[in-house]
Amino acid sequence: MTLSAGITARLILIRHGEPSTSATGRCYGKLDVGLSEKGRSQIKKTGEFVKKLELAAIYASPRKRASESAKIIARESRNSVDVREDFAEMDFGDFEGRTYESLERDFPEVFRKWMETPTEVEFPNGEGFAAMQERVLAATDEVLKKHGGETVGIVSHGGVNRIVLAHFLRMANADIFRLAQDYACVNIINFFGDFPLVKVFNYSGNSFE
Repeated sequence: MTLSAGITARLILIRHGEPSTSATGRCYGKLDVGLSEKGRSQIKKTGEFVKKLELAAIYASPRKRASESAKIIARESRNSVDVREDFAEMDFGDFEGRTYESLERDFPEVFRKWMETPTEVEFPNGEGFAAMQERVLAATDEVLKKHGGETVGIVSHGGVNRIVLAHFLRMANADIFRLAQDYACVNIINFFGDFPLVKVFNYSGNSFE
């Protein structure tokens, strides 16, 4: 699809579909869970919508729920998938795979800080928001520079999408959780030179029915 006059690039941010029930009630970022049947159905509908945008390239997080989602979208749009570790969700370290009840019991201080100021906490043997933000934005900048004049998709996670959207909306870090990101949702950012315009936000797969 030829970009409209004045648009120098278009970025499509897609969240993976609903994950397997094995993740329900647990903290998962690096934990590698796949899609549920519902998640596959959601992302297929997303793929049917995204196909109309004629993506020049698709990038994805290596986490199974995201890479599986990207492959479904790629089949719809006849693209290959470029998997990048920098688009992975937060590494929660010792919190990975644990229930929230057990985390509140065993890590009361870190858990409290996570609930109160999530962008300021460092996870034991994991990473913090600043490190994740740095890698995500650097990778996004690289993708945009590589695909000037094209439409490119990134299939990843709610946290990744929020970081990118908040950056281009000039939002404070503390406010990023005001941005809803439903499973299999689509966000579209048009670029007019250095000026980003968020054209579509959190367009959910459920809305395609």
